[in-house]
Amino acid sequence: MAVQQQALARTADVSLADVLERVLDKGIVIAGDIKLFIGQVELLTLQIRLVVCSIDKAKEMGMDWWTGHPAFSPYKEPQRGAPEEPPRKPEEPPRKPEEPPRK
Repeated sequence: MAVQQQALARTADVSLADVLERVLDKGIVIAGDIKLFIGQVELLTLQIRLVVCSIDKAKEMGMDWWTGHPAFSPYKEPQRGAPEEPPRKPEEPPRKPEEPPRK
């Protein structure tokens, strides 16, 4: 009986901050599927996968997609490959090869 009272006393002292700290430290995964059928025909499938954890825990699990994403980067990363030239305004329309240059 005394053990049950101690267990109840410990759970009563848990605050939202403690629960949030534990969830972010350990991580939590919520997964579910919703399927909509009419008769024998499947019309819609929603697959929901939600991971809630700290950034450190996510990096530890190999989830770091935001590090290279330009929308989440504090600076614009240089583009890979050959740099593109900015579009130029045409000074004159293109001419045929046999026409002399215009003055």
